[in-house]
Amino acid sequence: MKFTASLLLLSSILLSGCSSLGVKPWERDILAREDMALDNAPLDSGFDDHIYFSKEASSGGKGFGGGGCGCN
Repeated sequence: MKFTASLLLLSSILLSGCSSLGVKPWERDILAREDMALDNAPLDSGFDDHIYFSKEASSGGKGFGGGGCGCN
């Protein structure tokens, strides 16, 4: 009986630990700034992609399978 009660208590504590994750409404203005974007410099991203695909000898973008060896 003690084991079941302690297991239930532990599981409720673990499940409630994720309830505070997420962005609060008053924090959204900070995350919406242009410098917080994943791709805030498209020209630099284009250069990085060109260098990556030149070194990897692959084509098709990041989302496609296969590589420079011709296998898919």
